[in-house]
Amino acid sequence: MSDIADDHDAGIPPGTTRPMTHDRRWLATVTRLTLLAGAAFLTTGCDPDASPLKSENELLRKQKREQESAIVLLQKENTGMQRQIERLTKDLKDAKIETERSEAERRALAAMLDSQVVENKKLTAEAHRLAEKKTQIAQSLRVEDKGSQSEDLPKPLEAVCKAAEEALARNGYVVKVRIKTDLKAVYVTERKISAAASIELSGFRNQYLLSLQPLPSNTTRLNVKADFEKIARGGRILTASPEETAEIEQRLIAEIGKSLASG
Repeated sequence: MSDIADDHDAGIPPGTTRPMTHDRRWLATVTRLTLLAGAAFLTTGCDPDASPLKSENELLRKQKREQESAIVLLQKENTGMQRQIERLTKDLKDAKIETERSEAERRALAAMLDSQVVENKKLTAEAHRLAEKKTQIAQSLRVEDKGSQSEDLPKPLEAVCKAAEEALARNGYVVKVRIKTDLKAVYVTERKISAAASIELSGFRNQYLLSLQPLPSNTTRLNVKADFEKIARGGRILTASPEETAEIEQRLIAEIGKSLASG
C-alpha cells in the first residue's frame, strides 16, 4: 500500500507501470541468482543419489539379458529333447508293432507245428499200418511154384514186370490178377483156349502163373508155371507131359527176355 501511495503521491496515474528503481533491479538480480543457485544445488545434489540406481538398473538389465539367453538355451534344449522323445516314442511304437507281429507269427508257427506233429503222428501210424499190411501181403503171396521154370534176369523188378506184361499181351494172354509190391509181384492170366486144328494137330488150353522176386544187385528171379492141357478133336482133354509143360513155360521166359532186350 505504501507503494501505491507513493505512486499516487508522485503524481503517476493509476494503472501505469512505474519505472524500476535501482533497489528493485538489485532485488530482482539477487532473486534470479538465488533461484539459479538453488536449481544448481538441487541438480548437483541429486547425482550422488541417482548413481546407485543407475548401477542397479544396469545390473538388472544384465541379469535380464542373461535370463533371456538362458531361456533361449533352455528352449533349444527342450526342442532337442522333444525331438528325442518323439523319436524314442516312434521307435517304441515300431518295436511294439514288430513284437506283436513276431508274437502273432510265433503263435501261427506254433499252431502249424502242432498241426504238423499231429499229422506226422497220423502218417507214422499209417506208414506202420501199411508196412504191416505189406508184410502180410508178401506172406500171402507165397505162390506154389513147385515144378515151375525159373530164371534170374539181370534187371530190376520193375523192368521185368513191364516186360512180362508186354510178353503176355503180345501172345494173347489177359491178366486176371495182378499184385505188385516192393518185395514181390504175381500175375495170373485168364485161361487161353485154342481148338484142335485137325486130327493130327491138337488144340490146347493154358493158364500162366508168374512170380517175380527182386534179388540183390538189381537182379530179378522169374518163376513161370503153366497149367497146360491139350484138347483133341471133339473137345476131349488130353494130359500134357511134364516136358511139354516145361517147354511152354520156357517159351514165355524167352518172350519176356525178348521184351527186356528190346526195351
